Amino acid sequence: ACPSGDKEMAPMLLQLLSQPNASKFGVDIQASAVLDGKHTLQMILEAADTAKVQEFMSPFSQMGSVDIEPANRCETVVERGRC
Repeated sequence: ACPSGDKEMAPMLLQLLSQPNASKFGVDIQASAVLDGKHTLQMILEAADTAKVQEFMSPFSQMGSVDIEPANRCETVVERGRC
């Protein structure tokens, strides 16, 4: 069941995904979206290192799989000349 429809889980989900909570881990939320009908959350996060992102995302592993992939802005990729 999707936690967004649960009256107890939904507010907790929003709190976990809030910028004030992310800031406690040194994470800045750039963007987030849920794929309609897929029970999949996509996020673009910025942090000094991947360990901070993993720590911030750890509660979500209780609800399903969590995949963390390093990424860069297109400008950064062009500047360095490779993906």
